[in-house]
Amino acid sequence: MFAPWLELDGVESRLTAWSELTGLDLVRLGTTADADEIKDTAVTQPLIVALSLIAAEQLRSRVEIPQDAPVAGHSVGELAAAALAGALTFDDAVTLAAVRGREMAAACSLEPTGMSAVMGGDPDEIVTHLDKLGLDPANRNGAGQIVAAGRRSALEELAEEPPAGARVRPLPVAGAFHTRFMTPARETMSNHAAEVTVSDARRPLLSNADGAVVSDSQTVLHRLVDQVTRPVRWDSCMVTLAERGVTAVVELPPAGTLSGLIRREIKGTQAVNLKTPDDLDKVAELLAEHSPNHSRSQV
Repeated sequence: MFAPWLELDGVESRLTAWSELTGLDLVRLGTTADADEIKDTAVTQPLIVALSLIAAEQLRSRVEIPQDAPVAGHSVGELAAAALAGALTFDDAVTLAAVRGREMAAACSLEPTGMSAVMGGDPDEIVTHLDKLGLDPANRNGAGQIVAAGRRSALEELAEEPPAGARVRPLPVAGAFHTRFMTPARETMSNHAAEVTVSDARRPLLSNADGAVVSDSQTVLHRLVDQVTRPVRWDSCMVTLAERGVTAVVELPPAGTLSGLIRREIKGTQAVNLKTPDDLDKVAELLAEHSPNHSRSQV
């Protein structure tokens, strides 16, 4: 993940500082660690936020991002989005991601839970079906995708009897994120967040809770904490992007999933992936092509 970015000036020192804050060797974990080590959510979450912020910082050094360009993040990505909106410092975003990941991993160990993607079918019928099984629609991603979460026994029932017109695919995650099963993690994260300095967002920040634009500092912080046990409404975030007339979207690394959803849901929107430093100039050119009178989004 980090190998190509470490070749850029200042990146290694930045990651070294974050490693000290989180107690994780992010440089090693992002370069030479094996798949089993980095798929641990306690490691994955701070790695993702750190990588997103490194890439965003490099992009901003190449092109001016309009102040009215909205930012949004999916799940833990919302911490990076809050930092890009100016509500959190980059240091606090990475530190919170480490706390969040560690405590969610601990909550996952309390009971066998998991998540499965449900693709196709009628969204309302799917939600009703999940409710009957005691499962939660943890991610409503739009573009025909809902992620179910809950006890593994119920997920097995879902796989055996999927909703009409839908197919089910188990996800390789540690537990039922964004559900009541993460309550212990939310409580610990809340205690840590109380020590974080948070500011009003300086650019439009879309909330995972409902897609609304939030700016008040305490509202931003409370929503980031509550998100651990609440469904991610990425479908609502995309509705807001469309309503704001967004014409171009940049997905920060690791990129690919959200831009794909946006292409399918917001027709005609340019969505590009920023995966490696080689993509920086291409992305900067895309943003520069859009006049100040156009709305843009960095996701």
